[in-house]
Amino acid sequence: MRRHCVIFARRPQLGIGKRRLAKDIGALAALRFQRANLHRLLRLLAGDPRWQCWLVLTPDGAVHSEIAAMLPAGCGLLAQGRGDLGQRMGRVFRDLPPGPVVLVGSDIPEIGVGHIADAFNQLGACEAVLGPAGDGGFWLVGMRRIRRFPGACCKGPFSSVRWSTAFALSDTLTAMQAMNMRVGRAATLRDIDEGEDYAIWRARQGLRR
Repeated sequence: MRRHCVIFARRPQLGIGKRRLAKDIGALAALRFQRANLHRLLRLLAGDPRWQCWLVLTPDGAVHSEIAAMLPAGCGLLAQGRGDLGQRMGRVFRDLPPGPVVLVGSDIPEIGVGHIADAFNQLGACEAVLGPAGDGGFWLVGMRRIRRFPGACCKGPFSSVRWSTAFALSDTLTAMQAMNMRVGRAATLRDIDEGEDYAIWRARQGLRR
């Protein structure tokens, strides 16, 4: 069974996504960050032969936009569909072809191929893996999918999560444990949601240079 690496993203366009960041650093700067990081992730992850890469976009019309033209060879393109974040992520885990799935957000500039490989490796011993984001959320979620993922009408690991709060990670972990899933832990990385996150990331980039 093939491994699947999924990049979950909003279409990089003014007024779509990164609205909290845009309030702090300006709409154009937020858009530049969003586009640059998405392009970087696609180049980095789609070129690795250890997994099949997928870009899964919202809003659904984005799959018919210019995004399709920028995809690296071999990278699949899908729409997220309707529903809240949990319903949209659940659809990916339910509908992709057989094999373990690791899903990441598109606003984490420190993601490397080593993080993805480590998550897949953990799925050899665990049924799920979570990557904490430091703000109570998570930047990565993976599942081995050795059992059928619950349908939209059934309770699954994302059904009772308080999204965009400091409880998103703990809610998801609690739900997975209630399903008797053994859960691994990936590295803690910072997602760039607000101006403070962006400033810290830029400062780190300066120190590395």
